Amino acid sequence: MSEQPLIRINDLSVAFTSEKEEIMAVRQMNLDIFPGQTVALVGESGSGKSVTAHSILRLLPYPMARHPTGEIFYQGEDLLKADVKRLRQVRGNRISMIFQEPMSSLNPLHTVERQINEVLSLHKGLGKAAARARTLELLDLVGIPEPAKRLSAYPHELSGGQRQRVMIAMALANEPELLIADEPTTALDVTVQLKILELLKSLQEQLGMALLLISHDLNLVRKIAHRVCVMYQGRVVEENDCATLFSEPQHEYTRQLLAADPSGDPVELDPQAKVIMRAENLRVWFPIKQGVFKRTVDHIKAVTDASFTLQSGQTLGIVGESGSGKTTLGMALLRLIDSKGLIECNGQRMDGLSQEQVRPMRRQFQVVFQDPFGSLSPRMSIAQIISEGLDIHRIGTVKEREQMVIQVLEEVGLDPQSRHRYPHEFSGGQRQRVAIARALVLKPSLILLDEPTSALDRTVQSQVVELLRELQRKHNLSYLFISHDLAVVRALSHQLMVIRQGEIVEQGPARQIFASPQHDYTSQLLEAAFAKPISVNMA
Repeated sequence: MSEQPLIRINDLSVAFTSEKEEIMAVRQMNLDIFPGQTVALVGESGSGKSVTAHSILRLLPYPMARHPTGEIFYQGEDLLKADVKRLRQVRGNRISMIFQEPMSSLNPLHTVERQINEVLSLHKGLGKAAARARTLELLDLVGIPEPAKRLSAYPHELSGGQRQRVMIAMALANEPELLIADEPTTALDVTVQLKILELLKSLQEQLGMALLLISHDLNLVRKIAHRVCVMYQGRVVEENDCATLFSEPQHEYTRQLLAADPSGDPVELDPQAKVIMRAENLRVWFPIKQGVFKRTVDHIKAVTDASFTLQSGQTLGIVGESGSGKTTLGMALLRLIDSKGLIECNGQRMDGLSQEQVRPMRRQFQVVFQDPFGSLSPRMSIAQIISEGLDIHRIGTVKEREQMVIQVLEEVGLDPQSRHRYPHEFSGGQRQRVAIARALVLKPSLILLDEPTSALDRTVQSQVVELLRELQRKHNLSYLFISHDLAVVRALSHQLMVIRQGEIVEQGPARQIFASPQHDYTSQLLEAAFAKPISVNMA
């Protein structure tokens, strides 16, 4: 490793100024990043991790954001004093960044090819043919299947994991000296996470690239980082090499983070509980139409012949890679997309009903989505968001509805006085509690949880998992739990269903499958989720 740091952050402070107050987001931050080194910034939401990383490329909303103290040196040059022209030379070329939410970062109106080509043409001046060849190489490098067929795809036509891989391809296009990865694998399943981590380590060895990793996933950090920097309320409370920090944490907050992995067992299940949902040979095939007359020439087989039963108070965990059909299956079960096959809820057939006939039944099954910020209307107060379902189903008087909102906010651990505030005034974990409250207020018998903890810090994940257990115990709720986080799935699920490319490859009691998987693909998922650290070379 070079004796001179590639990046030196010296006494950095970041303040955000509004008309009412000034908030210090980062306080006297010091950090060195050497060529070829992976440094991880860890901590809860609001600790200052992303603000520190965005400061390196001057991506904060200036002049609302300012730096009362500090310097950020890149090869001896203070980036905080660099002009706009110099910053454009550095951004995306010598220092690249992978953002957390690819759907917000990718242009919805441009194809995959155009977005990656833009980076190549802007910084390297490549022509159309050369840029296409390099784009195909990058897409193959990050594990996009059949990359030539994906060049003309738009972001909405890709799964969450595929969109994140496109973002990584764009960031790696110019072989940067420093890659800033802000929660780069949040949307990825465990097998792809492992492939991406191995890819990043391989590129580090080839290019001598440094990596600044921002993550709430300590298992991820343990696998890849050389040094770990723990932040709490804008300050660095502990910094050490990875092995030492995980084996001998010094600060109380670090110990809390390490102890925050979701644990425990699912709630006790009544073996005589009634069957609340049943599916037989459920199939979701999307037709591929071509020609002037749009004849069906083939199908995308999103889900093929899925069958299961779900009891009252039971959790069915649904796992698999991005694009495997997990969310499609969930949407089909709730009759949000068309499907073929039997769907029965509370003893009533749903598969033959029209949407108008299904609407009165929707009170019985609700959804909690992956991204709480995207699923909550920014124009509605928390009280309006939670009571919307009550209004639609005409439940109670205005006063009774307000009391129901207060009660459900207390149940999910939020202050009822906060019901007059708006989603942007809450943290990610609090917004997810609001989303759970919105589903719970209608007193459903079944809740579909679609990656409800993937965007949350590990400590908040544990809180949400415990909350879901408590609500299930109290209300005898049934959960369809879709997730790529097998630690969370293990803590909640009674039954487990493993999907690969639309087909059920293994299903049965969760405890049995975790202990002794029968299918090779299930074994791969478990090995990837609980893998040992990737070998790191600091030569």
